[in-house]
Amino acid sequence: MANNWTDVSAFDDVPEEDVLGVETAGKDVALYNVEGQVYATDNICTHGHARLCDGFLEGFEIECPLHQGKFDIRDGRPTCQPVTEAVRSYPVKIENGRVFVDLG
Repeated sequence: MANNWTDVSAFDDVPEEDVLGVETAGKDVALYNVEGQVYATDNICTHGHARLCDGFLEGFEIECPLHQGKFDIRDGRPTCQPVTEAVRSYPVKIENGRVFVDLG
């Protein structure tokens, strides 16, 4: 399966140790910048229909603003109740100061 790399943001627009919500190719994606590495997941919590970009990022965990469930931003897996279903994560690459996400 071919990669579907989509240019979603300038690297400098993704705040350090924080999260940025972007809409691209019909998807709502959250971008996280932790220790200089960018990660990407769907931006909608799998437990309650809340935007993860409105949550609180601590280390590699994003906390949903609605019910305080948490996900590991590296692979989308839930790390605390009430979340039980993983959020989709996406491969990321940085080229020429731009963030590309494989939405395929």
